[in-house]
Amino acid sequence: MIEVLKQKARDLKREAYALYFAYRDPRCPWYAKVFTALVVAHTFSPIDLVPDFIPLLGYLDDLVITPLGIYLALKMIPPSLMTEARQQAISLEQEGKLTSQAGFWVVVAIWLVVFSVCVFLLYRMAIGRGH
Repeated sequence: MIEVLKQKARDLKREAYALYFAYRDPRCPWYAKVFTALVVAHTFSPIDLVPDFIPLLGYLDDLVITPLGIYLALKMIPPSLMTEARQQAISLEQEGKLTSQAGFWVVVAIWLVVFSVCVFLLYRMAIGRGH
């Protein structure tokens, strides 16, 4: 049972990397790029939306939201593109080059964009109240 779960976790990780490769491809539709970037960032993010120490809800994030996000992202990306992306992920995994460094930088970039948008919106609200 434990080995089956470990294998499923490895498969899920490989799918997340395949999504990372797919959303960077110019053939990927724009809406799929946006959604998939968020899914990949969430998957590789060291920051949980719901912390694991919160009973039940903390693990709901890892056990439901992540697989559901991956599933929906897979539905948005053309199958031929996902086949190529999976092959790329499998090749890198076999070479031992499949690391979370790429995911880390995606997460950093997305958090910086989110932070910048929040600062901009707060600034705009502050200016709006001043008039």
